[in-house]
Amino acid sequence: MQLNLPAYEAKIRRNGTKGKEIFDTFRKKYVRLTPEEWVRQHFLHFLCNEMHYPASLMSVEKSLMINGMPRRFDAVVYKKDGTPTLLIEFKAPEVKLSQAVFDQVATYNLAVSADYLIISNGLSHYCCKMDYEKHRYHFLRNIPDFTDL
Repeated sequence: MQLNLPAYEAKIRRNGTKGKEIFDTFRKKYVRLTPEEWVRQHFLHFLCNEMHYPASLMSVEKSLMINGMPRRFDAVVYKKDGTPTLLIEFKAPEVKLSQAVFDQVATYNLAVSADYLIISNGLSHYCCKMDYEKHRYHFLRNIPDFTDL
C-alpha cells in the first residue's frame, strides 16, 4: 500500500491462521499487519530515519486511564528527560482525518500532556503544538525535527 511516507525495508511474514505479520522494531516483536499498523510502522521509521527521533525514546500502544476508562494510545515520543513530547494517533489510509480523530488524540493528551499532537493516516499528517498557558494549540506546517525540540 502506497503511503505519503518514505519506504523502509519491512520484515513481513505469514503466520498460519493469523495471516500476515510485520516486525515492529519498537516493540521488538511481530504484530498483525493491519492497514493502521502499516501506517504506524512507516511513520515511526520516518521519525527515526528522517527526523532524528531516537527509537529508544518511543513507546507504542501503551494503556492509560481517561475518566476511569481504559484507553490505549498509538505512540508517544519522550524527551531525553522522560517527559512526553509527541503523542501520535494513527488511522488506516482509508480513514478520513476528521475532527473526531483529532478529538481522540486530544482526549488522550489529557492524561499525557505532550507538547505536540500528531494524527496520520499515512497519506495526510497533521501536527499541532500545545500552548498550555493560553489553553489552545497551533497547527504547524511541518513536524519538528527532534533536534529542534
